[in-house]
Amino acid sequence: MTESTTAPDLRTGRCQCGDIAYEVTGVPDDPHLCSCEHCTLLSGAPGMSWAGFRRETLIWTGRCGEPAWYSTWPTLRRGFCPRCGTHLVSVADGSDMVMVTTFSLTEQSDGLEPVGHSFRQRAVPWMRVDLAPDPLHS
Repeated sequence: MTESTTAPDLRTGRCQCGDIAYEVTGVPDDPHLCSCEHCTLLSGAPGMSWAGFRRETLIWTGRCGEPAWYSTWPTLRRGFCPRCGTHLVSVADGSDMVMVTTFSLTEQSDGLEPVGHSFRQRAVPWMRVDLAPDPLHS
């Protein structure tokens, strides 16, 4: 029997203080970096790393329930821990996907390597990104 190289079905994530935790299931969709103004200001970094999961698979499991929500665009909400400030998820109105910050996941396993870089033209000039091969076009 050969070992599977697919991503595990269940993934868990949490904020830094542990008040807000979650589970998502399925294979990550569209893992990518983003250097838009919203992501760089929220993270204080040159970009954020995201991976998508079916919205209906997201379950909040932490002792404090859901995160606090902040709208960064008229149709986009971002969830963060109100205690420690960790940014956890992004949800667009009408989308059946939820984007989770990949570094809020408790395990960094296969399937999370970025295949794209949104707003790369806005990235700081010293940022170098090596993207994984796009699984849809390999």
